[in-house]
Amino acid sequence: MLELPEIEVLKRDLEKEVVGRRFKSAEVRANRNAMKIVKGHGRRKEFQDLLEGAKVEKVDRLGRVLLMELDTGNTFAIALGDSALLLKTSGSADMETHTHVVLSFTIGGELRIVDPKLSSEIQVLEPDKVAALRENPPFAIDALTNQFTWNHFSGVLQDKETPMRALMIDASFICGLGPLYADEILFTAGIRPDRPSNKLSSQDVRRLYRALMETFQDAIKARGTSIGELPFRDLQGESGTYQLELKVYKKEGELCPRCRHYIEKVPMDGTDAYFCPQCQS
Repeated sequence: MLELPEIEVLKRDLEKEVVGRRFKSAEVRANRNAMKIVKGHGRRKEFQDLLEGAKVEKVDRLGRVLLMELDTGNTFAIALGDSALLLKTSGSADMETHTHVVLSFTIGGELRIVDPKLSSEIQVLEPDKVAALRENPPFAIDALTNQFTWNHFSGVLQDKETPMRALMIDASFICGLGPLYADEILFTAGIRPDRPSNKLSSQDVRRLYRALMETFQDAIKARGTSIGELPFRDLQGESGTYQLELKVYKKEGELCPRCRHYIEKVPMDGTDAYFCPQCQS
C-alpha cells in the first residue's frame, strides 16, 4: 500500500523534476480500461486539452493526493492507487505493462502512470474545487504538515473511544496511515493495538506522537517501504529501504528486538496486526 511516507517521497521528487516544465502532450493510452482512472472528464481530448501546453508552477500534496499547480490556474491532481507507480522516464524508455497515462514535457522526458489494478484517479481541477478540498479535507490529521502539533493530536484523540489500531488506520482520522506503519508506530510507542484510545494517559499520547513523527521521518529518509507483491518505487523507479528497518510488521514468530519475546500476529480490523504482547501494554 502507498502510505503517506511514499506519497511524500514522490512529492519531493516531483518538486525537483517537474516544476518549471511544460506539458507537451497528455496521452491516455488507447485501451478500453485506461479512461477508468481519468475522473471528471468524459473524453480523452477534454483531459488532454487541459494539460497540453500548461506549465507546472508548484507541486503540493493534500493528504495522499499529489497536486501540480499549473500556469493556467488549474491543478492537476493525482491520487495513486495502492498498486500504482508514478515514474519519470526518458521518452525512449521501454513502456512497462499496465502503463495507462503518458505525460510528456517539451524538455525533460515523460511522466508515466502504471497501474495494474486501475485504482488511481487523475483529474484537472478548477481553482474553486481545489479550494473546497483544502477547506474541508476528508481527514482530521496530516502528520507531515506544520499544523500537526502535540496539542492538536491530543485534542483530536480526546473524544475517541476506539481500539488504537482501528483508529490509526481510519483514513478519516490520519491520512495515509495503513497497517504497516500503524503496527510499527504502536510498537515504538509501546501501546497494544487493541487498547482503547480513551484509555491513553498524557504520557502515552506523547510517546505515540513522537513515534508517529519519528517513524514517518525515518521512512521518508529511507525513500519509503518497498514490500509485497507490488512494491513501491520512487519517481526514478528505485525501491525504498525502510523494509529493512521494520520491527514487527510481518515478523510473527521472530524475537522482539526490544524484549526478546515472540512477536504475535492476530486478525484485527480486516487485516493482520503484528505486535509484542510483552512490551506493548
